[in-house]
Amino acid sequence: MVNVTSTKRIFLSSPHMSGNEQKYINEAFETNWIAPLGPNVDAFEEEIANYVGAKGAVAVSSGTAAIHLALSLLNIKKGDKVFCSSLTFIASANPIVYQGAEPVFIDSEPETWNMSPSALKDAMEEASKIGKLPKAVIVVNLYGQSAKIDEILSVCNEYDVPMIEDAAESLGANYKGQASGTFGKYGIYSFNGNKIITTSAGGMLVSDDVESLKKARFLATQAKDPALHYQHSKLGFNYRMSNILARIGRAQLEILEERVLARRQIFKNYLNELRHYPGFSFMPELKNTYSNRWLTALTIDEKESGISINSMITSLAEQNIEARPVWKPLHMQPLFKDTKYYTNNEFENVSEAIFNSGICLPSGSNLTEDEQHKVIDCIKKEIKYNS
Repeated sequence: MVNVTSTKRIFLSSPHMSGNEQKYINEAFETNWIAPLGPNVDAFEEEIANYVGAKGAVAVSSGTAAIHLALSLLNIKKGDKVFCSSLTFIASANPIVYQGAEPVFIDSEPETWNMSPSALKDAMEEASKIGKLPKAVIVVNLYGQSAKIDEILSVCNEYDVPMIEDAAESLGANYKGQASGTFGKYGIYSFNGNKIITTSAGGMLVSDDVESLKKARFLATQAKDPALHYQHSKLGFNYRMSNILARIGRAQLEILEERVLARRQIFKNYLNELRHYPGFSFMPELKNTYSNRWLTALTIDEKESGISINSMITSLAEQNIEARPVWKPLHMQPLFKDTKYYTNNEFENVSEAIFNSGICLPSGSNLTEDEQHKVIDCIKKEIKYNS
């Protein structure tokens, strides 16, 4: 293990401001629009909807809140089942439990690392036989790469099950020329601090069903009935985005394309420098798709390379470089230890294989060339040390 000391931390994916955010925040203060409503919220919703080509959008407090609202709009309740990608962050599945429903996890396939259409088909067939089809399917576009949407939608449509597209990590990506997040009944985006653009905390629900989005706004503002006094006939949530955060989001959206190009270049640099080493295999980009490369992710085969993921992450950490394993599959999480899980096929458990060998490297759009060269040099030294 190579041990090099460095003082400046190189982060995995830190916020990257454009420079206009402070001006826009001051504007919100000057007009006294501070509350979780206001002209910037309305404008941010319209701008996101226009950018992705959806008919409407609702700005909320997080991507998780957007998923929760989507499940609420689909009337998911106790006793229902929802199929969900397994190789993802836990926020994709937690809202299923919020609704009292039961998640069923679906394996990945190797060409996108996303939901396996064949595993989904197996799960649907089995559910159909026992008369217990899921009420929704949550498909995640991992690390900015779209899943095999056509194949997955084909299965969902065959069984008349709505799809929710978790595009938290894939704003700015597309599938066959159409924006990621716009293929399902609902799509969601995240503006968390580590995402490709950020509002510090926030999310967006998009859909072509404009009437249901009106209901989403109602539910997201504590479901206040139209009465002079405070009256509530339904259970609601405190999920609306503030006017200040929406103004930050509008400034960030202005430079989204630049951020995507920057992250794609960072991925390309890693690929060019490291792909020739034995056992190194980078996350693919499916034909006719365009990934935003939110995070550069790759697998390292320990037998071929002589390097374990844990030793690589530890070695980078000692050099003040943040790297992480890929998401731990949800079916492996203690919270979901008894949950049903369908593998890609009877011989292949793709999500577990990716987890056991996968690593994410520093990928922020504010990563300098010198910083990236340092990361690459440290990896090469680790390779040489173990060769």
